[in-house]
Amino acid sequence: MSTQSAERESSALHKFLSRLDWRSNIIYIAFIIVFILFAVTLGDNGFLSVGNTLNIIRQTATISVMAVAMTFVIANAQIDLSVGSVAGLSSVVTAMTIMNYGLIPGILAGLLAGAIIGAINGGLVAVLRIPSFLVTLGMLGLAAGLAQWITNSAPQPITNQTYVLLFGGGDFGPIPGLFIWTCMAVGIGWIVMNRTRYGRQVQATGGNRTAAEYTGIRTARTTFSVLLISGIAAGLAGMLYAGRLQSGRFQWGQGDELTVIAAVILGGTSLFGGRGAIIGTLFGSLFMGLINNGLILAGLESSQQQVVRGAIIIAAVALSRKK
Repeated sequence: MSTQSAERESSALHKFLSRLDWRSNIIYIAFIIVFILFAVTLGDNGFLSVGNTLNIIRQTATISVMAVAMTFVIANAQIDLSVGSVAGLSSVVTAMTIMNYGLIPGILAGLLAGAIIGAINGGLVAVLRIPSFLVTLGMLGLAAGLAQWITNSAPQPITNQTYVLLFGGGDFGPIPGLFIWTCMAVGIGWIVMNRTRYGRQVQATGGNRTAAEYTGIRTARTTFSVLLISGIAAGLAGMLYAGRLQSGRFQWGQGDELTVIAAVILGGTSLFGGRGAIIGTLFGSLFMGLINNGLILAGLESSQQQVVRGAIIIAAVALSRKK
């Protein structure tokens, strides 16, 4: 009787494990394992301190904001390689406008810079049907070059303390302002992706564009909108960079596009479109920040850190699969 009971339990466990989608949940498992590993090996270096935890949150906030928008882009079976450069451009546009015209025009100018580039990306992809990889790869260089050109490679200081307080440089009690921005981005993204018609249209378009068109979804409009949103989110991320570091620089955001894409894919969003996971994206972003923080505390050189980050990106692509 005990043998039969053990067999039934073994069979039930086997069925549970067979139904469990490891690739969709790998980020949570990896996050826990890496956190425990760093806690054990780097505990004496301050890894578990409150200050270090807040640093991880601050360092990943801009990535998280861009990654939420990138989740919609990739779920729509598109890609946006320009987000890092757009963040840098937005940071300098914001700083220069605040310096010359004040706070409100500076905020609007930063968001507008991201929106314009997002609209150009969306128009070229949705209307002219140019692959998003090529469009945004070209825009990556264009935005970076424009930001460097208009500033003559010089940093643009921000002295407006209200802006610094609101956009990443301030704390509200014990809570970093950047944590609040992250929560808002993730909350809005989750609701839109999982509880609205628009979120379903984004995933349907990415899963099967032809079938989506037959159901009445305006796929071109949907594709345009996700790239527009990505541009605006990148612009906001650049503004958060500027607020946290109290200056606009064309270097802000350089290379972030790879970290953002890795966070999204590790979080469970399909690289081939059709599925988006906002909470997974948040953990993917935190995971990348956790890795960076741990490698720095471990004393690894910048080149060694790049090797590890590159390996993670390769793993993210390898783990992605078409549903």
